[in-house]
Amino acid sequence: MKTHLLIVSFFTFINSLTAQITSPAIKANFGVDGELQGGFFNNAISTSDDWFKNLRFGTGQAIIDTAGAAAIVANYTSNPASRMTSFSRLMKPAFYSTLQNHLVIDAVFHRDFHGDDSTVFASGSNKNGMSPVLWSCPVAQGIPDKNDILDAFTHIRRAGPNVTDSLWMLGGISIENTNGNRYFDFELYQTDIFYNRTNQTFGGYGPNAGHTAWQFDASGNVLKAGDIIFSAEYSSASLTLIQARIWINKNSLLSTPVNFNWGGQFDGDGASATYGYASILPKTAGAFYTGLQSTGNTWAGPFSLIRTDNSLVTDYIDGQFMEFSVNLTKLGVDPGSYSNNPCGTPFRRVLVKTRSSTSFTSELKDFIAPFRMFDYPPVDAFTNFLYFCKIFPLTPINVINPNPTSVYTWSTSNGHIVGSNTGISIMVDAPGTYYVTQQLSSACPFYSKDSVTIFFDSVCMVMNVNFTNFTTSRVNGITEFNWQASGNNEAASYDIEYSLDGYNFSQLATVAASNDTDIANYSFTSSSNKINAAIIYFRIKVTGKDGRTKYSNMAMLRDKSLSKLQSSIFPNPTHGQLWLSVKGIINEAADVAIWNAQGKLISNTKVNIAAGENILQLPDLSNHTPGVYLVKVKSSAGSITQKVLKLN
Repeated sequence: MKTHLLIVSFFTFINSLTAQITSPAIKANFGVDGELQGGFFNNAISTSDDWFKNLRFGTGQAIIDTAGAAAIVANYTSNPASRMTSFSRLMKPAFYSTLQNHLVIDAVFHRDFHGDDSTVFASGSNKNGMSPVLWSCPVAQGIPDKNDILDAFTHIRRAGPNVTDSLWMLGGISIENTNGNRYFDFELYQTDIFYNRTNQTFGGYGPNAGHTAWQFDASGNVLKAGDIIFSAEYSSASLTLIQARIWINKNSLLSTPVNFNWGGQFDGDGASATYGYASILPKTAGAFYTGLQSTGNTWAGPFSLIRTDNSLVTDYIDGQFMEFSVNLTKLGVDPGSYSNNPCGTPFRRVLVKTRSSTSFTSELKDFIAPFRMFDYPPVDAFTNFLYFCKIFPLTPINVINPNPTSVYTWSTSNGHIVGSNTGISIMVDAPGTYYVTQQLSSACPFYSKDSVTIFFDSVCMVMNVNFTNFTTSRVNGITEFNWQASGNNEAASYDIEYSLDGYNFSQLATVAASNDTDIANYSFTSSSNKINAAIIYFRIKVTGKDGRTKYSNMAMLRDKSLSKLQSSIFPNPTHGQLWLSVKGIINEAADVAIWNAQGKLISNTKVNIAAGENILQLPDLSNHTPGVYLVKVKSSAGSITQKVLKLN
């Protein structure tokens, strides 16, 4: 009788646990119910957030930026070939902002290639546990429908407004075929792993057999975080399993971790592998994950859905969209659980892929090229005036890429700040070096730092050194610089500086001034490999014997071996107008895309390039806020991406 009662109790517990895992749930105020609607949960109006929103009722919000969605869908209709392209959208709220009393940290939506796909694993032995350098990928290849990824979603948030509240990962994936079981991985890398579609190889992976290993001290405390993988299995009806694993040296299994327990599984590249993925479980009882899949006629979002046959649809079919949640804090992989920085990033890149079967080491099929998360722009300080003479007026220094939720604190040891030393701008009335530090939120430690130095000359003497005939050329990897200077007797030294964007310069070399009293000719050669780029800007800085400095005009060196697209964007900095200087190979239309510092696409247009030299006007930035913008021009000859500084 006791045995029968024990068996009944066991199955009652299993059924209860399964119901908890596969029932609609709200986690950290985010609906995990197999659909995409903010303000709508389990077929009822709700306060929960979600991936998108197209309803006017319910206070729940959308987490993904949908700007331009209508234009994309319209283009799908007018130009069906555009359905074959891939794109990403980032989080709509500012990172580390509070949304309905919950801290939202980052989010990405990614549309994958489909059908004859260029991001797939080749037929053969490509498995979890191998180094990415060993994975084989074709130029393009079809894959089974049940493995073909259409879209993927990732979001990180906390279960409250504080950095100490539980950290949750929300994920979603849509796959073409819904018959039978489906298997997929969300692999989270500590390094900037990437996929090169030109040569079909992965790069930027970790140092420990292609990954980054978790490291522990003798007591089981985490010394260094490594890669993580969540492997999921959905049947035709529901979620059946999510397994968490971390990359380790096999010897780490001999220790007892403080933050989680070993789950009993270890798989690397073969039975004798030193490194591999080990399964982990929470220290506390209960499931650390939930998951659900869509029912028929579930809205597929504002970007609609492109099926493998290239058809455009507005709804998911039964089981086509699969959604899950993972409590990273309960699992023990929240940075706040093992470090002194609750604002630390649990990973840097996400690789989503499908597998052929339930086995963790079964053949890999489709993947979405690794996409970045937590890639917050570091603070960038700027002032229009770096030099004053005779009179030093009240002068502003600004953060030109402010994030509304970041905290900026200014300091100086040899200058003077007038008024408050916090905020996105300060006023100063003395020369010196001014530093600004950025915190992602008030509860976070230091994240990034920048400085601005302002000079002052009470005498107001103008340096009489002038430059003529400044040229640069490169032959067989050797860069040669030639310039002529008049008033050379006032010069102490000449610094050769280089830049990859025409704005931020670094020192390459210093040349001592000659003894010539007036006209002096200089020549210098360099074989430095740190200045290899498609376009490099150079200038000369002369430092006078009295410490004053002066700059030459810029010279530009174009390396045709690194870029077939011979172009540059000017002026930079700009007050609004932008022009493109480009040498076209053929008559064609080139794509021009402009993003702001938060990664939001603000313009996507075309310009007509004629064969030969062109000077073409680009979209005007006059109506946009000051800051840093990324401008990308793409044609059949290649592409150029340039950072442009927009001034007031």
